[in-house]
Amino acid sequence: MFRILEAQAPAKQNATATIATLCGRLQSATLLEDRRAAILGLRSFAKIYPASVASGALRSLIGCLAKDLEDVDTTKVTLETLLMLFNPDESSPEASDDISLWLADEFTQRQENITVLLDLLETNDFYSRLYSLQLISAISTARPERTQECVGTSPVGVSRLVATLDDKREAIRSGMDRFTFTSALTPSSPELQKVVAYENAFDRVFAIIDAEGSLTHGGVPVQDCLSLLANLLRLNTSNQNLFRENGWMKKFAILLKDVLREQNSQEGVAEWAQPQRDKNLWGLLAVIRLFLLRGSVGAQANQRSFWQSGGLAQALEISFHPSVDVNIRSEALLTSADLIRGNSQLQESFAQLDVASLQHQEQTRQVNGHANGKSPLPRTNVISALLDLALAPSSLQAFDVRLAACECIKAYMLGHAPIRLFFLRRAIEGHISDEDEPDNILTILVGNDANRSGDPYRVWIAAVLLFHLLHDDFEAKNMTMKVAEGDSENGEEVVTCIQALTGNLITAEQKGEDERVTIGYLMILCSWLYEDHDAVNDFLNEGSNVQSIVQLVIQNSQSRVLVCGLCAVLLGTIYEFSTKDSPIPRATLHQILATRLGREQFADRVTRLREHPMVRDFEVLPQNLSSSQFGGLPEVYFDKTFVDFIKDNFSRIIRAIDRAPGLEVPVVANGVQKGISRELVDSLKAQVEDRNQTIQKLETDVLTIERKLGQEQADHRKAKETAVIELNRIKNVNEALQWNHEEDSQRILKENRDRHLEDQRAHEEDIRKAQHELQKAKADSEAAANRVRERNDAEVKDLKATVTRLRNELEKSSKEHVQDLQTAHEDWTAKLESLEARLQRAEDKTADADARAKRLQGEAEAKETAREKAQSELDDLLMVLGDLEEKRAKDKERLKALGEQVSGSEDEGEEAKEDDVD
Repeated sequence: MFRILEAQAPAKQNATATIATLCGRLQSATLLEDRRAAILGLRSFAKIYPASVASGALRSLIGCLAKDLEDVDTTKVTLETLLMLFNPDESSPEASDDISLWLADEFTQRQENITVLLDLLETNDFYSRLYSLQLISAISTARPERTQECVGTSPVGVSRLVATLDDKREAIRSGMDRFTFTSALTPSSPELQKVVAYENAFDRVFAIIDAEGSLTHGGVPVQDCLSLLANLLRLNTSNQNLFRENGWMKKFAILLKDVLREQNSQEGVAEWAQPQRDKNLWGLLAVIRLFLLRGSVGAQANQRSFWQSGGLAQALEISFHPSVDVNIRSEALLTSADLIRGNSQLQESFAQLDVASLQHQEQTRQVNGHANGKSPLPRTNVISALLDLALAPSSLQAFDVRLAACECIKAYMLGHAPIRLFFLRRAIEGHISDEDEPDNILTILVGNDANRSGDPYRVWIAAVLLFHLLHDDFEAKNMTMKVAEGDSENGEEVVTCIQALTGNLITAEQKGEDERVTIGYLMILCSWLYEDHDAVNDFLNEGSNVQSIVQLVIQNSQSRVLVCGLCAVLLGTIYEFSTKDSPIPRATLHQILATRLGREQFADRVTRLREHPMVRDFEVLPQNLSSSQFGGLPEVYFDKTFVDFIKDNFSRIIRAIDRAPGLEVPVVANGVQKGISRELVDSLKAQVEDRNQTIQKLETDVLTIERKLGQEQADHRKAKETAVIELNRIKNVNEALQWNHEEDSQRILKENRDRHLEDQRAHEEDIRKAQHELQKAKADSEAAANRVRERNDAEVKDLKATVTRLRNELEKSSKEHVQDLQTAHEDWTAKLESLEARLQRAEDKTADADARAKRLQGEAEAKETAREKAQSELDDLLMVLGDLEEKRAKDKERLKALGEQVSGSEDEGEEAKEDDVD
């Protein structure tokens, strides 16, 4: 019977066939209950066979979300099935990361798929909201950029996402998926960050933090809220401005104040709650620092806003609170440093603040065996407290706090020269007064500190602070150079600050102290001596210093690469900025470096320093306690500014030894240029003197030529005046002859003829002489002018060639940084321009003389024409007189023929005249 029943039973189906059957039912079902049943069946296979279910039913499942949106049960099982596809069992044979990418692509390729999920956020059903958030989060994890685009494109997408922050149900709040997906959507999309922020996200986040119990009692949801704030504010100036302008900066100060109030309360903070409290507090401080990034547009406005809200005071209180973890204290100090860095007003106000005295707490702990954190603590100035915190010997666990305190002091001095000088002056006065000041950086560095071996970072931090006081500040360098030990009037040896630092450096190496001590001294000396001739000369006053530094380079070449490299940098700096007048002349220094060290060895030490991971990878290596290995000291050797200094000047330092000893390096210190080759100056001065003598000789020649030209012009004017006088005389004679001719024509006709002939001959002779003299003068003038012009042209050409050659030589000398020749060059150029102007005027005068000669010749020709015209008129007059005489004779003959008597006197006179004519 049973066998008959088994034979009639249908064949068993495998999983693949069952999934295919269910997918077919889902696609063809028209009733809601049929679709729900098919989805329930697929859900049972989704964890084990995600690829098979997704390939056959993914689009149908997404379609059911839109089709059955009103049915809560169907929507729930559909969302559960989709979530199982994103999170299959690890033991599944079809599990793969590619499935999540495939599913995310299917959702994001069509905008309406994401819109359906966003619409589910509007429902009040618990599972619909929770599962839709989880599904969007999974899609965003697989395809973040495409998901951001789809959410941003949806008109109400961001609004609905942000609205989930107001959900107060504990299950959703404990899951915190809303913060997870919102944080995932915002980090790399500034535009989406702005949209989220303008949906009143900041108010909602702070409301959640308050509801969760603030920083002290809040759990992971508070931590996620702070992550969301960080994502919304990081590198987003618009959101930061919105946050500041709406007064939310005060909320940070209130949260910090609440932490301190809870910590100082009678009950305190439970030990189990402190780890999460510290995480929340660290996250809040990290968010605050996002507003204070160096170089950001609104950094100073954010600094002022935090100051006005009291955030800086609360951060300092946390920094000096004895019960707060050292990591939180260091982060609070770094936040305080960012709050004042580069803001002169806040830097000045910062020094007026008071904080709790940690030194008093330590003394109380030593006396009573514990510190009472509930009793009020004495207050001290914040700068003194920071110095004490940074320089006082302490345990290794407090290293990050010491380093952060040092960073805070550096931020207090950064970019504010009066504060640096005041700080340095106080340190110098305290050092000279011999008062017991354990936190005086000069006393620590210059004196013989007994704690140096046990706590190398005490000297290192003091060196970093002095390095920042002196770096690129010549006034501070000059002030510190005046610090000296010993009284010369009492016969004591005077030891300057530079010599004392060098002596401590050499002593530390000889005693084998920690290399951080030596590196601290070398950082100061390398920066101090760079581009400072006076400091280099001070160093070289002690002749053994150079030999000792060279010996350190040679001995420690393999074991202490950093020390050897910095010693080589120091030697290169000393040689680069030494002078001919240094205590050890530049040539001697070059000989010492070349013989004892050698160029190859020098370049090798400097290059190995530059390529050392502590220098090369400084920006990516941790500069805190976490860098320590096997419980030793942290791997912190350099200050960031010093590393930048080494990297910026590496090429100049490594080439320093190649510079010739006779060529000094010019340095501009406080607007005054120092350093130049003395031999080059002397040589160039001699060349300038020779050029000046040549110019004077040329000026003398030009004066002689001008005198000759003036004499020739005077002679020419004299000849012209003589010709004019003679022409005027002839003209007057002609006018007189014409004026008296009618009255005396009969009486002096003969005389006039003779005189006219004589005058004509004399006049012609004078004209010929005048023309000859004029032509001769003109020829002489032209010849002289040509000679002068040719001589001037030759001299001008020679002068121009000389000028070009001198200019080329002077430009070549200028390229050698010869500042002293600039004034001489300008004077010579002015003289040359004056000489060229004089030559130009001489040429103009010669041209004027030629013009005058031409004009005189024209006048002579005009007068010759006038003379010829007068002669023609005279001839006509004589012809008229002849006609008159002939007519008179005919009239007498006619009278005689008519019988008239003619007087004899007239006949005799006529005959006499005829005889005279004959």
